[in-house]
Amino acid sequence: MPTPPAIIALQERFTGTLLLPDDAGYEEARRPWNLAVEQRPEAVATPADVDDLRALLTAARESGVRIAIQPSGHGALDSLRGAVLVRMGAFDDLEIDVESGIAKIGAGVRWGSVVEALEGTGWVAPAGTSPVVSVAGYTLGGGHSWFSRTAGLGSDNLRAAWVLRTDGTHERVDDDVDADLMWALRGAGGLVGVVTALEIDLISAPAVWGANLTFDVADAPAVLRAVRDLAASAPPTLNVFLDSMRMPDAPQLPEQIRGRSFLTVQALSTDGPQEELIDTVRRAGEVRSDVTGPTSPAALAAASDEPTDPTPGGGASMALSVLDDATIDALLEFRELPEQWPIMGIGIRMLGGALDAPRRPGLASLESVGWLLHALVPIIPGVPTAPGEASLVAFRELLAPNEAPQTVTTFLDPEQTLQNCGSADEIARLRDLRMRFDPDAVLHDGRLPR
Repeated sequence: MPTPPAIIALQERFTGTLLLPDDAGYEEARRPWNLAVEQRPEAVATPADVDDLRALLTAARESGVRIAIQPSGHGALDSLRGAVLVRMGAFDDLEIDVESGIAKIGAGVRWGSVVEALEGTGWVAPAGTSPVVSVAGYTLGGGHSWFSRTAGLGSDNLRAAWVLRTDGTHERVDDDVDADLMWALRGAGGLVGVVTALEIDLISAPAVWGANLTFDVADAPAVLRAVRDLAASAPPTLNVFLDSMRMPDAPQLPEQIRGRSFLTVQALSTDGPQEELIDTVRRAGEVRSDVTGPTSPAALAAASDEPTDPTPGGGASMALSVLDDATIDALLEFRELPEQWPIMGIGIRMLGGALDAPRRPGLASLESVGWLLHALVPIIPGVPTAPGEASLVAFRELLAPNEAPQTVTTFLDPEQTLQNCGSADEIARLRDLRMRFDPDAVLHDGRLPR
């Protein structure tokens, strides 16, 4: 469709940057973080301030296009035809109150900046594993972090938000001001307003301690069972991730990992050493690498090996109610099948703890969910994608019998909707709230079931 005249006219009075498809810089600006998704919006806007955002809303309403907020490029779903893509980089304020443990964070700020600012303060943020993900996109989508067993989802820690409503009103909103809006923001944020800043609780962590244990794949059954059994006694201050890696026999990889499979158990405590609990995992197999001791979120981010530049990729996530012996055996057998070579990594996160008692109401919840799994399939130029897609389908089918009733937005697969995050009544409530807060449907409907 041709660019609407109102959007073209807006360029002349836009303080920030507004790029149309024929403009230099549009091709770079439109790209999402996952380059496997092809976005072709009607324009890409980087507003300088709230007045720019108001002007965008007005032009969109006049033109019949929608506004799609995508602060850091993560969470891309579709082509965005008929929409203006909005980047929030100019909203970069970061204020941390170390006395109260509260941070005000602009919608364009990425987690890496927050983690660095908190280093040495005794506070940590409910941040994801990647430092380049925006705080706003992560938090408004639920957001599971290294500290979720200790402090809940990222959205649980959302105290307040500065929201530009579609009628042009810009205000600070909390549960006392508008409980319905806050409920929707905690899990489906972009559907009900444009968030320009957030106020979040920080997490007291005076003694952050970590353990990183690596085992050969032969010990995976016993190690995975040991971690599964640990969940019953682990305190909320202990957070545990596992990674099952199957490295390709590629000449560019170091000899020690080339063509090999191994399992890594990572534990993080906010309350000092947890050696006795971790020893139960150590004894389950032969530890090939054992690194323990004081650590910090900045050190974790530096060692995360998360991509720091946009790249194509595929994946599938599953939230499981239980991780029983039959599922463990089936998963590990599946892992070693030759035809499942496209899946390079499977991550497994222990849930429970604070996740079972959310502090604030919201759509996003992992209450009574036991485990969160994610399979990663890299997309390599020139290599067919069909085998990887087939492996991800098989991964979902394998785990389907134990799938939990809900997951969170930040762990949805590309084709999934918010129906996977809430009950029918909750989705109906969200639709009603969207009609109330955005009666003209100016905001992109994102993952709302169509």
